[in-house]
Formats: sequence, structure tokens, C-alpha cells
Amino acid sequence: MTIPTLLVLDADPLPRLGRLTGRVRIEHADAATLPERLPSADVLLVWDFTSHAVRDAWPGEGPRPRWVHTASAGVDHLLCPELAASDTVVTNARGIFDGAIAEYVAALVLAFAKDLPRTLELQRERTWRHRETRRVAGSRAVVVGSGPIGRAIGATLTALGVTTALVGRAPRTGVHGPEDLDRLIARADWVIAAAPLTDETRGMFDARRFGVMQPSAHFVNVGRGQLVVEDALAEALRRRWIAGAALDVFTTEPLTPADPLWRVPGLIVSPHMSGDTIGWRDDLAAQFVELYELWAAGRPLVNVVDKRRGYVPGH
Repeated sequence: MTIPTLLVLDADPLPRLGRLTGRVRIEHADAATLPERLPSADVLLVWDFTSHAVRDAWPGEGPRPRWVHTASAGVDHLLCPELAASDTVVTNARGIFDGAIAEYVAALVLAFAKDLPRTLELQRERTWRHRETRRVAGSRAVVVGSGPIGRAIGATLTALGVTTALVGRAPRTGVHGPEDLDRLIARADWVIAAAPLTDETRGMFDARRFGVMQPSAHFVNVGRGQLVVEDALAEALRRRWIAGAALDVFTTEPLTPADPLWRVPGLIVSPHMSGDTIGWRDDLAAQFVELYELWAAGRPLVNVVDKRRGYVPGH
């Protein structure tokens, strides 16, 4: 029996795939060697989910893997027209990051409401300055993105007493459509971006949208950096069109030390870490092994991405 070849687009540390030992030939590639090794692979594990190497290497001659799995929720870093048009199945890490990202968003909401950034600044200055802070309970949030991550964020904020509205690609029970977005964010205290990156969502938070929000509103992006026109957000904060913002994802990552976003007043910058809790890499590896078991048995895979839409249906 022919042993399948699993090609891993490497990132450090490498995934723990012990259960597959002896059952699959595991090979490794980086951006430079990926094009030459793709034709011989049956399965590609995109462990380096920050890389665009797959999108660059997929066009070309020769066979391609029958299945590609990315260890991330987003798939915009690997989809290209040739992959989208092929019969290769693409799966993602849907389900791994939901709770962690929801907790991170809740922490940001609480930090803004309780003015924790300013408290830490005053402590460093050894300044005693009493202030009043906001109640989270009774406030309003809009979560843009109705997939598992968006729903987890909504549930966590609801548990804090926040009235939460979800906005998705199309209206359905419990989910608003895009046509309701402006109306909802105009009344929201917290606007959370957790949508996948598609042609429809790219740049959706621009100067006009920030102008629609209340001056007391806060904006958080844990989706994809390209959802936001970053210059427009920076200008909205400088002009105090909104009260504050937090970005965990950016158009270009990592930010260089000279990037002006570091110095925007009222902006919290974090290095794409909202879903990365202790043990997350092992969870990703275990999920891939479970998917491989399905694939090897000829059973239907879960977390299958609609390559035309750019996400797993159900968002």
C-alpha cells in the first residue's frame, strides 16, 4: 500500500503529529522549497499560517495536493484563483480559537470601561487621581461576523450584561444582515470586527463608518487587519470621533517600530495574540490529526472552506 505524503509548511515549533508516525510520509518545506515539493504531496498542512507561500506557489505545472489544511481560522493568506478553481479540498482550524478570542474581547471591553490603560499610566507616574468609570452591564455591542468566533464573543458579552447584536453575510434568525450595520453601530458602545476577509468585507471600517459611530464608542478588531482602513481609524481617534480602539490584527504584520499606529492616542495595539492561549499549538495539531483520520478513512471532512466565499459556510 502506498503511504501518503504529508507536506508541512513549517513554522517553529513544528506540530506534534505523533499519532501519524508510520502511517504517513512527513516532509517539510519553507517558502523557497514549497513550489518544487507541492506536486509530490497528497496533503499540505499550512502550519505557518502567516505565510503567503501557498498562494505564490500553487500556480504552476504538475499535480497538487488533494487536501490543504491551514492551522488558522482565516484562509485569505493561501487562497488564489488557481486553488479556488481546483478540486482540492481546503479546511481550516474553525473551533480552536472561539473561546479564547471571546475572552480577549471581553477583557478589552472591561479595560476600556474601567479605564485600566489610564490607571496603569497614572501608576507609572505615581499619580493618585480618582475617576468614575462605566458600567458594562446595560451597554450595547455590535459584533460583525456571525461565525463561531463572533457567536462566542456575543455570548461572552451577553453574560456580562451587554445587549449584543450579530451582523453576518445575510440576515437569519438571531443575525442581522449588512444592511442593518450602520443603524446598529450608530447606537453601539462597542463595535467588534470578527468577520472573515472577503471582497465584501475588505476595508468595510472606513472613515464613513467611524463617522457613524458615537463619540463614546470603542472599536475592536480581532478579525483581519484588512477589514479596517487603518489611516481612517487613526484619524477618527485623533479627532475623537470615537473614544478608543484596540487592534489585534493589522494590514502588515508585524508592525515595525516606526509604524505610526504605535503612537495613536486611545489605541491599544497587540501582536495578533487574541486566540493564542497556553497549549494552542497542541490543540491545532490534535485537530489536524483528527481530520487526517477522517481523510484516510475516506469519510467527509469537517471545516471545509467554501473557496468562492473564503470561509466555512455558516458565517
